[in-house]
Amino acid sequence: MTAHIAQTATTDGVPAPAPRVDSEVGPLRTVLLHRPGAELKRLTPRNNDQLLFDGVPWVDRAQEEHDAFAELLRGRGVEVLLLSDLLVDALHDDRARIAGIHSAVNERRLGIDLADALRSHLASISPDQLATALMTGMTFEELPAAEGASLVRKMHHPIDFAVDPLPNLLFTRDSSVWVGDRVAITSLALPARDRETALTDLIYAYHPRFRKTGRAYGAHSAPVEGGDVLLLAPGVLAIGVGERTTPAGAESFARSALADGLAHTVLAVPITQERATMHLDTVCTMVDRDAVVMYPAVRDNLFAFPVRSDGAGGVVVEDRRPFLEAAADAMGIERLRVIDTGLDPVTAEREQWDDGNNTLAVGPGLVVAYERNVETNARLEDAGVEVIRISGSELGSGRGGPRCMSCPIDRAPLV
Repeated sequence: MTAHIAQTATTDGVPAPAPRVDSEVGPLRTVLLHRPGAELKRLTPRNNDQLLFDGVPWVDRAQEEHDAFAELLRGRGVEVLLLSDLLVDALHDDRARIAGIHSAVNERRLGIDLADALRSHLASISPDQLATALMTGMTFEELPAAEGASLVRKMHHPIDFAVDPLPNLLFTRDSSVWVGDRVAITSLALPARDRETALTDLIYAYHPRFRKTGRAYGAHSAPVEGGDVLLLAPGVLAIGVGERTTPAGAESFARSALADGLAHTVLAVPITQERATMHLDTVCTMVDRDAVVMYPAVRDNLFAFPVRSDGAGGVVVEDRRPFLEAAADAMGIERLRVIDTGLDPVTAEREQWDDGNNTLAVGPGLVVAYERNVETNARLEDAGVEVIRISGSELGSGRGGPRCMSCPIDRAPLV
């Protein structure tokens, strides 16, 4: 495993503080976002379900909403890194280009001749153009001209995808997770998101700022998605197990974190396997060092299996306990305060679906949330949590809130 260094260099040669994330609510210093781009324009009523969107977003408005989100964070002193910029920088390295092209070209689908022609084309274009192709995808009519007949071309519609677009790149939380001073490249469960981790991986491997960052967890061990990983406190992780993260993925992540000394307790938390609760952070997120916002329908039936090191290289998996009790015990606090989503069962269900639980903490007791979740935001403020409201009418069409759209890279320690 690559040793972590005290500082990493930015592209302009100025040393940047070594990234570290030990909690969900430590003051946010650096975050990774992805401004939605032309990949969202690939969504149609014919393919949006397959590409995991509930509708076809108004792209210009989604970009306006995202720009406002990014600017709000910058206004709070947060360094905002954009995935597309980092990808272009990384693709100046020939090894990154090879990795990116390899991830995009499916020889089994295209056949040897067409795959070779596409590889040659992608190898000949600029880093900017290559980054666009990797994120936006390519239709068969956009493929480079090739000599000779092609049955593959002939039997596909011109607007079919030869390289699939990646509209879910917007949700940077899922493909990588920082735990302590290391980054875990996750393994996304659904085919529509397969290639996202390949792009994230090459950014962390070849961008000058991150290439010497230590790694945690083997990305191909088993499915784990970042939306299921909560850093409840330094040394305490919760991992949701449901639609996207498997028991094997949670165990692999837990074993890695425990073995590397990144955690002393990992709570494996079963959640319902359905779209409304695809990740743990759709039903529960930290809003203060001792408080969570939680969907009340799961409050009393959310359990956890505590996993700890046995001191000899293995793990001990304890019997299940109520999640709130197990979390407070692992965090060393008397109890975890719970702020319910919504005001009544109907409002709670509506606001949970609209990402009312999916908040991004900018600091202890300071969160970003969608403005449309009026009741939940009011309950947060009644509990002493400051809420910074953002618009998300178009951003939310992929079922994700402020937390889903952000991957914290550096947070100040809690004091």
